[in-house]
Amino acid sequence: MNSRRKMRLWLALAVLAGLALTVTLVLYALRANIDLFYTPGEILYGKGESLQKPAPGQRLRVGGMVMPGSVKRDSQSLKVTFKLYDARGVIDVSYEGILPDLFREGQGVVAQGVLGDEHRVIAKEVLAKHDENYTPPEVEAAMQQNHHRPPQAYKDNS
Repeated sequence: MNSRRKMRLWLALAVLAGLALTVTLVLYALRANIDLFYTPGEILYGKGESLQKPAPGQRLRVGGMVMPGSVKRDSQSLKVTFKLYDARGVIDVSYEGILPDLFREGQGVVAQGVLGDEHRVIAKEVLAKHDENYTPPEVEAAMQQNHHRPPQAYKDNS
């Protein structure tokens, strides 16, 4: 091989290595920013056929119904705790901030944050369900399951 072909080969290999490194770094960054959706029952008992539970500290979104009588507000700050339930279980959610106007007991909400321990989510954001037209399919399916029985029929696992 002459020197010109060697130079082109090395240049092509360097471009491919740079492209591979760039793709790897982009995929790693996207993986770190993914918030998986769970229902309260999936947090407690696992998701899918493998029954994989989220790990404490994992970022996630959890959707369910606000349990009537569970909303407790701190009178000195904007801290709020409430329970979310679905057909399989109940979890606690703590949030500090202003709740959406549509937030109320018996209403469907999605809380985005991190899993503190097995039964508590520390939310950074709380979204109230307002219209089925804008609901992601997995959230809508989970909410449909929650409307089969009254809130008193669900057990509190905390």
